[in-house]
Amino acid sequence: MTYLVAALFGLAVAFAVTLVARLIPTRPRAVARQLAELERIAASDDGIQKEGRQRRSRELKAVLTFVGEKVEQKDPVRTSQLQELMIHAGYREPGVVPIYWGARVLLTAGLGIGLFLLVKLLGADALKSIVAGAWGAVLGFVGPAVHVGGRARRRQKDLQRTLPDALDLLIVCVEAGLALNQALVRVAEEIRHVSRLTSEEFSLVNFEIRAGVPRDEALKNLAKRTGVADIGSLTAMLIQTDRFGTSIAQALRVHSDTLRTKRRQRAEEAAAKTTIKLVFPLACCIFPALFVVILGPAMVEIYRTLLGMK
Repeated sequence: MTYLVAALFGLAVAFAVTLVARLIPTRPRAVARQLAELERIAASDDGIQKEGRQRRSRELKAVLTFVGEKVEQKDPVRTSQLQELMIHAGYREPGVVPIYWGARVLLTAGLGIGLFLLVKLLGADALKSIVAGAWGAVLGFVGPAVHVGGRARRRQKDLQRTLPDALDLLIVCVEAGLALNQALVRVAEEIRHVSRLTSEEFSLVNFEIRAGVPRDEALKNLAKRTGVADIGSLTAMLIQTDRFGTSIAQALRVHSDTLRTKRRQRAEEAAAKTTIKLVFPLACCIFPALFVVILGPAMVEIYRTLLGMK
């Protein structure tokens, strides 16, 4: 009887342990399933939204390209200059010039007609509506050109600002024993924390070299893509150094000192121009206020005295 009770007690304990072991992970598994389901739904929603955005972008590009091809200037020199400007601004797609012209035409028509109708609905007369529509058309036509030009200048300023630091990293890598190609790869990785644009440009040089483009051609393409004079002189110096077999580290060090001297001179030039630029705010804003504050009480007293003399 004692053995029977012990056996039944052991079976009961084993059954209880098995039951608890099966019940304890039930909730985490359910939660994991729910989380996995939510992640799957979110991923599918993001994928649907991303696909929808890509489809709308393709449709818009198709419309802009169709309109731009109808009004694009056929002058090859003008087209080449515009293509170069778009590359400087970071737009490297093959059909970016027709898209640019299509955007200018559609914005001109859209803003012109939109402002005309808006002012007309607000109750203005025909002349004011026409003037508003003309201003909208001018803004729509000039806006893309201003945007592209400003973007190109900002990119060039960023590249010019970070070029001396990238050149210092390149000197350290070359003096450490790396070849020029590996040094460019290393600089592209390290300079990413300072300037994303500089890292992308050096990475493109590395990709072109890996694709089989000669190094001098890849460096020339770097100068053409950026349009920065300092980068052009750097690439010319690297090509000449590679061609004549001189020391790359020494040439880079001399060029780095030259770039830092140029940057200091540009800062001094900008500081010298501030005195001329301050003339207009002083003459238009500060001096009239000073005249009012200083001469105002005197003019009031003179006016009162002249009234008292009558």
